[in-house]
Amino acid sequence: MKVLVVLAHPSQESFVSFLSSEVLAELKNGGHEIRHHDLWAENFSPVFTPYERLNHVGDVAEKLKALPELRQHIEDLQWCEAVVLVYPTWWSGQPAMLKGWFDRVLMNGVAWVLPEGANRIQPLLTNVRDLIVVTTHGSGKLINALEGESGKRTVFRSVRLMLHRRVRCEWLAMYGMDNATLRQRQQFSGRVRRRINRVLS
Repeated sequence: MKVLVVLAHPSQESFVSFLSSEVLAELKNGGHEIRHHDLWAENFSPVFTPYERLNHVGDVAEKLKALPELRQHIEDLQWCEAVVLVYPTWWSGQPAMLKGWFDRVLMNGVAWVLPEGANRIQPLLTNVRDLIVVTTHGSGKLINALEGESGKRTVFRSVRLMLHRRVRCEWLAMYGMDNATLRQRQQFSGRVRRRINRVLS
């Protein structure tokens, strides 16, 4: 399977970055084709520019002439059959780096279009049939549930609308990260590897 892995964490020494390496190792062991973006390591700019706003529904080829840094990200999204997002949950949602990646890369004409007279978007990334999130939460599951888990809704109620209509979604979250023991972290990383292997088998 063709798999795109996107990591959003500023520290290579973090548990989240370790989880990303575990995902990549499991995918490699499974014989999958992999493309990988470490957004911080690549110095990806999450800033949605005035040009992008003014040309929001403009011609994609013209936009990419002005925004060549987005080309590889878009090509990888159009190439893959599965997307794995690995990031920490901060302030109940995605880090600004990943949110900016959504804003800039999932553009009109690439991820979706709104046909004239329609009242809902038409997905364009129908090649993506699996969407997996690997994330951590500092607080416990109950607190996140009470807060509404807006980050989870962003991915599974918004991003998924741009993918195959029968896309399979998997949410792998470690709650209570702030007080987690080494054993709990090891158990979660093992769970991530098992689920990656099972879901993408």
